[in-house]
Amino acid sequence: EDIRSLCELLIYGLKGMAAYAEHAVNLGFDDDDIQAFMQEALVATTRELSADELTALVLKCGEFGVKTMALLDKANTSTYGNPEITKVNIGVRNNPGILISGHDLRDMQDLLEQTEGTGVDVYTHSEMLPAHYYPAFKKYKHFAGNYGSAWWRQNEDFESFNGVILFTTNCIVPPRSTSTYADRVYTTGASGFSGFTHIEDRKEGKAKDFSKLIEHAKQCKTPTEIETGEIIGGFAHEQVFALADKVVDAVKSGAIRKFFVMAGCDGRMKSRSYYTEFAEKLPKDTVILTAGCAKYRYNKLPLGDIGGIPRVLDAGQCNDSYSLALIALKLKEVFELNDVNELPIAYNIAWYEQKAVIVLLALLSLGVKNIHLGPTLPAFLSPNVAKVLIDNFGIGGITTPDEDMKMFLA
Repeated sequence: EDIRSLCELLIYGLKGMAAYAEHAVNLGFDDDDIQAFMQEALVATTRELSADELTALVLKCGEFGVKTMALLDKANTSTYGNPEITKVNIGVRNNPGILISGHDLRDMQDLLEQTEGTGVDVYTHSEMLPAHYYPAFKKYKHFAGNYGSAWWRQNEDFESFNGVILFTTNCIVPPRSTSTYADRVYTTGASGFSGFTHIEDRKEGKAKDFSKLIEHAKQCKTPTEIETGEIIGGFAHEQVFALADKVVDAVKSGAIRKFFVMAGCDGRMKSRSYYTEFAEKLPKDTVILTAGCAKYRYNKLPLGDIGGIPRVLDAGQCNDSYSLALIALKLKEVFELNDVNELPIAYNIAWYEQKAVIVLLALLSLGVKNIHLGPTLPAFLSPNVAKVLIDNFGIGGITTPDEDMKMFLA
């Protein structure tokens, strides 16, 4: 059972790593060491290794997870600039639109270039929201805003959007039998679904051909407005470093008592309302650091700010959890601490699938302890493997918002 559990933990970590590595490769960034480790680890799962040998590989997977996220961060920022504080419109305009979901920024670039001047607006959905934070995309006047909520609400969001939808990566929910949008959905890259039109991959570095989507979008109605206003984001590592003096002063003065890393995945289960309730109940002298689609549980709450610092600092996509780790390491340096775990930072992370697994393993490899995972601990962890994570790294679950709040603040 323990061997099975460790093999699963390793494979899920590798799947998350592979997703991030692919986005980097799409921007021309690759690393032979990362590719070699993925092959080494996959082969290891076919051999009769001991639990200790597999545990060492799982921890090594976390180290390469950090390396992969650093590579993707370099790919994104050297291509599109460092994310900056940005207010993103969540209303709609009067033009037909294309709604792009997923994670791949190169697909976003191709789509924006090809829709410019066509009369078709482009909106982001779910994990593509952080594309608005990159300077390179701000020159496009038809980059209209973000539409809808987390991935699991797509049945409702896609119906009201009225336009064309493009999936660049995972998190496709099968349309209901009564849905009217199925013929408006396109997929590309590693994503796909029976009945959806698939856009072929790039050839020899050329842009993907999105002309079919654009012509289709021109025939569609304009999006139905489901909300108005703005949400703010763009707090990746370089932007937070620029605010470091302000943040440090707020901590030293007591204006900020504690940071809560609430990154990770969202899902439809009712138990995930825990994260909204937890955010609502946080004392007003605390700040949330977030990345991933878990942010949709609280990024539209009126939580205010502390001395001009928003109480929800959105670093970006799930792979941008790397930014949260860099921010913690920077604060450790600024406060001249020996251990990152001495910082006033608590980790209350929502997990759902393999990319959250590699983020967890990456944080463990950086020495971060006492991470709490919810709504439940992964079922593929055997009791013995779970005990190792609990004893060595302080991994814990969640209970109720009130009880966990007391525990974290103590």
